[in-house]
Amino acid sequence: MAGGAALALAGCGSKFRTYDGPEVTRLQVYKERRRLYLFHFSEVLDEYRVHLGFQAAGPKRFRGDGRTPEGFYFIDRRNPQSSFHLSLGISYPNDEDRAYAASHGKDPGGDIFIHGGRRRGKDRRGPDWTAGCIAVNDRQMEDIYAMVRTGTPIDIFA
Repeated sequence: MAGGAALALAGCGSKFRTYDGPEVTRLQVYKERRRLYLFHFSEVLDEYRVHLGFQAAGPKRFRGDGRTPEGFYFIDRRNPQSSFHLSLGISYPNDEDRAYAASHGKDPGGDIFIHGGRRRGKDRRGPDWTAGCIAVNDRQMEDIYAMVRTGTPIDIFA
């Protein structure tokens, strides 16, 4: 299933691929399973193993806590110049996240992405190594980047 949903290379060796399959209408991440699913309505189009924040258990609450958010968000931006190969922005923090952090006198953080793999010599070791993002390998990120559009909802579960 992974990577097989009607992808075609945009050019030999290019990180920008084209996709001509069914529209991705929702993403779901199950943190405990370390899985990202891409859906066309109720049909799973693709599934990827993911790496999470270095303190993966529990929802992200504050800047620097190393947690990946839990909740309902959407893809709010695309970054073709990411230092992690390619990346898709997640709309964290939402109003609820900001209110929770403010009630504790803290900053909720931000800049949460789905992005490509570890940068050699720069990133933490171990299975969960991001600062709170969702990471896949670079090849998988090329596929996801081609398939997912800005505005697509993403649900992140414990």
